[in-house]
Amino acid sequence: MDTMGNWVRTHSCGALNKEHVGQQVILMGWVLRRRDHGGVIFIDLRDRWGLTQVVFNPEVETETHAKAHQLRSEWVLAVRGTVAARPESMANPKLATGEIEVMVTDLRILNSSETPPFPLDEDTEVSDILRLQYRYLDLRRPEMAANLVMRHKAVQTIRQYLNGHGFLDIETPMLTRSTPEGARDYLVPSRVNPGKFYALPQSPQLFKQLLMVAGLDRYYQIVKCFRDEDLRADRQPEFTQIDMELSFADEEQIITITEGMIAALFQETRGIEVKPPFARITYAEAMSRFGTDRPDTRFAFELVDLTAIAAACSFQVFRAVTDGGGTVRAINAKGCATFTRKELDDLTEFAAQLGAKGLAWVKMKENGEWQSPIAKFFSDEARAKITETMAASTGDLLFFGADQPKVVFQVLSELRIELARRLGLLQKDQFNFLWVTDFPLVEYDDKEKRFQALHHPFTSPREADLDKLESDPASVLSRAYDLVLNGTEIGGGSIRNHRRDIQARVLNMLSIGEAEAGEKFGFLLRALELGAPPHGGLAFGLDRLMMLITGSDSIRSVIAFPKTQKATCPLTDAPATVGRRQLTELHLRPDWKE
Repeated sequence: MDTMGNWVRTHSCGALNKEHVGQQVILMGWVLRRRDHGGVIFIDLRDRWGLTQVVFNPEVETETHAKAHQLRSEWVLAVRGTVAARPESMANPKLATGEIEVMVTDLRILNSSETPPFPLDEDTEVSDILRLQYRYLDLRRPEMAANLVMRHKAVQTIRQYLNGHGFLDIETPMLTRSTPEGARDYLVPSRVNPGKFYALPQSPQLFKQLLMVAGLDRYYQIVKCFRDEDLRADRQPEFTQIDMELSFADEEQIITITEGMIAALFQETRGIEVKPPFARITYAEAMSRFGTDRPDTRFAFELVDLTAIAAACSFQVFRAVTDGGGTVRAINAKGCATFTRKELDDLTEFAAQLGAKGLAWVKMKENGEWQSPIAKFFSDEARAKITETMAASTGDLLFFGADQPKVVFQVLSELRIELARRLGLLQKDQFNFLWVTDFPLVEYDDKEKRFQALHHPFTSPREADLDKLESDPASVLSRAYDLVLNGTEIGGGSIRNHRRDIQARVLNMLSIGEAEAGEKFGFLLRALELGAPPHGGLAFGLDRLMMLITGSDSIRSVIAFPKTQKATCPLTDAPATVGRRQLTELHLRPDWKE
């Protein structure tokens, strides 16, 4: 193997063009492909910035050409040569460097490579586990590297925007106190304090509120957070938040600043003009129209309430639901009456997996006629009312959900997404932003037999609802707001409780008594007694946001070294067992069994 010696790279592999013809250059990178055309060897040399074709011609430099015969995929090279224009018939317009090539006079082989476990120059299906096991190879692929470059650009844009709006970038602790509300904490045993544990933060929530009490006015942080919860495509045990908090600000000010940041972010990363103000919808309206508090508004298929009509019809399935306090809702899949019976059976099975007892459907024929197994159970008058209410016309396909509201909303909200997916309506280059506001402050947990905070215990109730905190908690609305993009919640926040008396009432409503509140949150409650200003903020999931910006299907594609859905790292084989001595030092007994 050779060394770099005194060679210094003059250009990246994506920088050269016709303006450089005749210049002597030094490039360094990896062999993507090697081709031998009648003794002339062509190498596609790749680095983070791009790809350049370099040529070894035996007529130019025999010794270097002989050395080039050794080269294989992913070997690391340094080449010196002269930039030449490619023949017009051999130019590659798809490459930034496609009009030139480098005629090599000197070659240094900096390292060899074994055959990679999967090809890096082809769009080959590779298992996720294998990609994560060799993540450093996976990241050599241009599309993966581009995701990380985009993420870097996004972070720089966010910092620049917030710095320009008077925010301070302040770090908060990684080792903190466990406050088990919501997801489980990751715990860290203390060696110097036997039997005690730190928790890795699920959010900097309490510390950022304390920074407002400290008078620092505007804080932000791009910060790692940790939650020990079941994982999905858009979740990881460790994730990154864009965390913000502002003093003396109401919802409108926070939303305006946030929209400006999002507009700057999309302009800098994708060159897309996003125009505030974004659309807004209340939580109640979101649930009624879409069955979810994170609706995708790129397409229609909205839910329509047929409960009143169903209560008066003769179809016993619907009548039983309405008599039991349930609801009947429907979706009009415009123009989908061409669905086959197999497609309808597949959708029925899809609904059943979500908890539905069935999925009634109606195909709209000419003159308002219904084609459906349930058509015979409805009078002409009932069919006419449903057809009118659903704005149904010839060629439409109606789907009905009848059950308790929670089940109906779950089934139909997912069904409308599945329909959009099958019809190709989920366009990744269309970005529909939506603020969801006026959330309930709490929801009742049937298992715990108590109210739980819908967002977190520090969210402020609406001032108009303060008198109902004790008498009717379920009807209290909060000063919370979520930002949804294409059906994914990318950020959420609220105005906080800055008065101790109101915070104490909210904690009491959540069945957190004075003693427990003092033990868990005593430092915050004390701070609220010492001149806490009105404040609020929000946090964005950077990983989810980047997933949507890059058009990726999973947040794993925009994280350098992600975990699997079982929270493991195939690259480092983490988590792993540790020695008995370490456990003893941490005052832990290593006597548990698998």
